[in-house]
Amino acid sequence: MFTNLARLSRGIRLSASASCSRSLRTSAQHHLGWATSTTPSSSAVNPAEVEAMQCLEEGTQKLEDGDVQAAKDLYKRSVDIKRTASGLFNLGVTHYHLKEYDDAIACWKESIALQPSSPDAHTNLASAYIVSPVSRPDLALHHLRVASSLAPEDGEIAFNLAAVLEACGHLEESLEQYQKSKDFGVDRAAMHMRNVSAKILGKKLKEAEAQQGKDEPST
Repeated sequence: MFTNLARLSRGIRLSASASCSRSLRTSAQHHLGWATSTTPSSSAVNPAEVEAMQCLEEGTQKLEDGDVQAAKDLYKRSVDIKRTASGLFNLGVTHYHLKEYDDAIACWKESIALQPSSPDAHTNLASAYIVSPVSRPDLALHHLRVASSLAPEDGEIAFNLAAVLEACGHLEESLEQYQKSKDFGVDRAAMHMRNVSAKILGKKLKEAEAQQGKDEPST
C-alpha cells in the first residue's frame, strides 16, 4: 500500500550543514557546547568536542560527495566521541540510505530524545517507519503530526502527512493537509487534491448506492 510514498519529503533531511544539496533538506544547525571556566572572561575548548564536530562536518562532505559508507564511519566516530542530536541525526541518514532502517529508527529516536523540538527528525523517522520491512503507518502518522505541530508552515511536512493519510484511507483529513501544503507553496499538491476529491466523491456515491439498496423493499 505504501510503495507510492517514495515522494515523502524532498529527500531525507540532513542536519548541521548549510551547504547540503537540495535533495537533502537542512535543518537548523546544532552547535556543540563549549566548556567554560568559572570566570566570564575566559573559556576552555574541549578537544573531544572539537573532534566530534570536525567528524560531523567531514561526514557531511562525504555524504554530499556520494560516499555514504565513509560518511557513516565519520558520523559514528562523532557520536562515539560525544552523543549529540545532530550527530545521531546524520548517522541515521546514512543508515537510511544504506537501507539499515532499524538502525536509522534507533538513531532518530535517540536524536529526538535529546532534541524533541526537531521537526526534521520526526519527518525522517516517519519515512523510515513507512519504508521499513514491517511498515508502521500508525507511527509514521504520529511523528508527522508532531512534525506538523512543530513546523505548521512547512508545506513539505503537510504534503507528507497528507500522503500517509491518503494511503491509510483518511481522505477528508488528507485533503485538508494537501490544501495546506498547496497554500504553503507545494504546487504538486494540487494534483493530489483532485485525486483525493475524486476518491471522496466515489466513496460517497458507493455509500449512497448501498443505502438505497437497503431502503428498497424486497420483492
